[in-house]
Amino acid sequence: MDKQDRYNLYYEMLVSENEKFNLTAITEREKVDLLHFRDSISAEKYIGSGSRLLDVGSGAGFPGIPLKIERDDLEVDLIDSVGKKTAFLSEVIAALGLSKTRAIHTRIEDFKQRDYDVVVSRAVAALNVLAEYCLPFVKKGGIMIAYKGKRKDDEEREASRAIELLGGRIRSVEKADLLDYERNLYIIEKVKDSPSGYPRGGNKPRLKPIV
Repeated sequence: MDKQDRYNLYYEMLVSENEKFNLTAITEREKVDLLHFRDSISAEKYIGSGSRLLDVGSGAGFPGIPLKIERDDLEVDLIDSVGKKTAFLSEVIAALGLSKTRAIHTRIEDFKQRDYDVVVSRAVAALNVLAEYCLPFVKKGGIMIAYKGKRKDDEEREASRAIELLGGRIRSVEKADLLDYERNLYIIEKVKDSPSGYPRGGNKPRLKPIV
């Protein structure tokens, strides 16, 4: 199965299973291509060959599944706390014949694996919250990629302590080409090990974020 066949089948499964799994509000093919598929792969050029990649809060599989379709060399783990969504992801992985790809049903604070080369998240959360959910799982020398919308100076300032505390440093902020939609990719380098105990449980990253 080539890349386009995989995207076509993925789209068909996304639309047919959407009502059952509540996967996306966007179902029109052109918008899915732009706002899900093209958006997801906008970070592909920053990911090294053969990387172990973790997608935090993968939902319907974005950005992890499109990144895997583009880059078969990647080893991809997709994490989500909603069992119905990881069940859908497992069906997609099998149908598309994606090797070295797993859907894992767990809360991120309960996930024990560490030392990923790349951790990505397209989840809707403030940057300091995403930093706590992602950076502890990045190995030193690896990167976290946060998919964010419009760039906000105050959000970056509020996230600076969390990023530093968790061993990260913003390497660059890259603008993706999504026509009229704004997408900024925060490329955060892991320069030292994260302290133990992160991410905190009890939904604390959201309820009491590091500021």
